[in-house]
Amino acid sequence: MSAGLLLQYVVIGLAVLASVWIVLRKLARKTTNRWMAAASIHLSQPGRGALVRAFGRRLQPKEATGDCSDGCSTCGACGPKPPAAARPGEPMPLEFRPRR
Repeated sequence: MSAGLLLQYVVIGLAVLASVWIVLRKLARKTTNRWMAAASIHLSQPGRGALVRAFGRRLQPKEATGDCSDGCSTCGACGPKPPAAARPGEPMPLEFRPRR
């Protein structure tokens, strides 16, 4: 195997890993936050180098701020909003409800 081919495999592997991480962050947010918190605690322990501790602090997931703009959905108040009333002459948007 030539060095160019090995470099190509490494670049493609890094691109695949980055895309998998992005998909996990979007679809499994709580799980990845838990993983990042565990890694942050492990890296931020006293006795580690300053760069490692700084990286551990950077990995720490952001906490919910408690206002409705952060999208944490812990209180349930950020759910879907009901459709606004249509102006006269405009059709109302369709609402699909599950069968009972």
